[in-house]
Amino acid sequence: MLRINTLGGYFHEYQKSVSNPEDFWSDIAQTFYWRKKWDTTLEWNFEEPKVEWFKGGKLNITENIFERRMFTHADRPAIIWESNSPDEPSITLTYKQLHEKVCQFANVLLKNGVQKGDRVAIYLPMLPEATIAMLACARVGAVHSVVFAGFSANSLSDRIIDAECKLVLTSDGSYRGGKNIGIKTIVDEALERCPTVEKVIVLKRTGEAINMTPGRDVWWHDETEGVSTENKAQEMDSEDMLFILYTSGSTGKPKGVVHTTGGYMVYTQYTFENVFQIDAGDIYWCSADIGWITGHSYIVYGPLLSGSTVVMFEGIPTYPHVGRFWEIIEKHKVTHFYTAPTAIRSLQASGLDPVTPFNLSSLKVLGTVGEPINVEAWQWYHTHIGKGKCPIVDTWWQTETGGMMISPIAGITPTKPAYATLPLPGIQPILVDSEGKELKGNGVEGNLCIKFPWPSMLRTTYGDHERCRQTYFSTYKGLYFTGDGVKRDEDGYYRILGRVDDVINVSGHRLGTAEVENAINEHPLVNESAVVGYPHDIKGQGIYAYVVLEKDGQSHDKDAMKSSIISTVNKIIGPIAKPDKILIVSGLPKTRSGKIMRRILRKIAEGDGSNLGDITTLLNPEVVEEIKVGAGL
Repeated sequence: MLRINTLGGYFHEYQKSVSNPEDFWSDIAQTFYWRKKWDTTLEWNFEEPKVEWFKGGKLNITENIFERRMFTHADRPAIIWESNSPDEPSITLTYKQLHEKVCQFANVLLKNGVQKGDRVAIYLPMLPEATIAMLACARVGAVHSVVFAGFSANSLSDRIIDAECKLVLTSDGSYRGGKNIGIKTIVDEALERCPTVEKVIVLKRTGEAINMTPGRDVWWHDETEGVSTENKAQEMDSEDMLFILYTSGSTGKPKGVVHTTGGYMVYTQYTFENVFQIDAGDIYWCSADIGWITGHSYIVYGPLLSGSTVVMFEGIPTYPHVGRFWEIIEKHKVTHFYTAPTAIRSLQASGLDPVTPFNLSSLKVLGTVGEPINVEAWQWYHTHIGKGKCPIVDTWWQTETGGMMISPIAGITPTKPAYATLPLPGIQPILVDSEGKELKGNGVEGNLCIKFPWPSMLRTTYGDHERCRQTYFSTYKGLYFTGDGVKRDEDGYYRILGRVDDVINVSGHRLGTAEVENAINEHPLVNESAVVGYPHDIKGQGIYAYVVLEKDGQSHDKDAMKSSIISTVNKIIGPIAKPDKILIVSGLPKTRSGKIMRRILRKIAEGDGSNLGDITTLLNPEVVEEIKVGAGL
């Protein structure tokens, strides 16, 4: 892989990548194993949109993880798994052992009727088997759709139905902090309305009693017993689907973002190695869950394509004590640590007592992901975790981009707190105003778009290409619109300012306001609701819900109503989407055409009741004063 080693080297590579992108990416792609080389490096337009990289190339991504490196990496640790409980022994799988388990489970999938192109839902906790399941799907040419195991039965079934999944991979339960969570129970409820699912393979984790439906449900250990560990990988086209990953949008229904095989492979390894500056013998730990794109690209594919050693952690940073992250770093001598600003802020709030007992001297590089990091958290992370010597790579990217887009290169790009700094090679950002006019030069703020394709970008939204076009390519002609606002400072550095559409970034997880509103409105005593984001000290953004009750609900105790609404959201989406604040109101501020004025609601949620603009043209201006009083303004 072509490694950037100096700042001058970065500028040289970047210039090459934008002056002749096809040759730049072709040179990188040639370092991989292809069964047949591609015919055309790139064909694209952003009108349809249609993007094809390495067209006509034949490969299997798992051969590039395993067979490509087996002579040199067989005995190198691939995964070090750390349990939710520090009393349970860690598990280490070498590349040879992981290869055997992937091949064996690939044979299990074939035995259960999974064929190339079939969709497989994965609803598993953070266990090595989650990685094995993903790679086994890729091995046989099935399309994996991983669903975060904190989502509700409703959210899971929506995703299974949309992707028309044939098989579900899950576990009996999971351990998360001090809780035992009944994973299979959630799956059983979800499958009551999923007619395409033929089989469920269940991993035994907690040993709790569960329902096993005859003819449909089988145990993982039974299915793998005696099955061969040899498997020839399915040949895939570069543009064949690798996975579908659902992400929230500004409308209620989650979008199935589709990533394909060749370009995603090339881009995730390239960005992983360059941004983190990983060397042989390094121990890399990303604390994300594989249910998110961060886990896909920078726990599974990027690191394993690079032959790196990856720590996987089942638990949470505060169990059984607030120093658990630091304990794991000391235990496994982690060199590269990649986490979310939400986790940093949460641990910062606990002070330094949980940090000081642990030796963090192994750390060489720190990273942040999922949301913009504030200056105070950046400084605390740099000073107290990195001891002032570890560069911080503040990475900006999205589910749709597949890989990191704007980021420092560790130890090479001069950093600036709260700035993602510079675009990576191959990424051509452009700032536009609300009319789509380009904002040139430095010292400007605008909407962040990308004007040229990169190998790992989304190809479509599953089953609805028009939605892909409308969401990402219709706002500004000829551009991919990220949905984020950005500032480009006098040095040309980029600072991400957050979403400019109706999406809230809660603890690094994107939630569409419409999705949360739809869940709240399912409550039988709710008439309507409006959801906005507001600044939250730990989560970055919190969820603020304004709720109008039906007449029958108005006599109920308000606190009881709020608890009941939260329970409804937990059931429909999952705890991740529960509102942080609920204000019960008699009405919502609306224009005369009936549009809810979320701008006013955002201001009030932010604690600003004085700069609401002209409200006299509203259908019901009097409700604004009532809402301000209710919010304590």
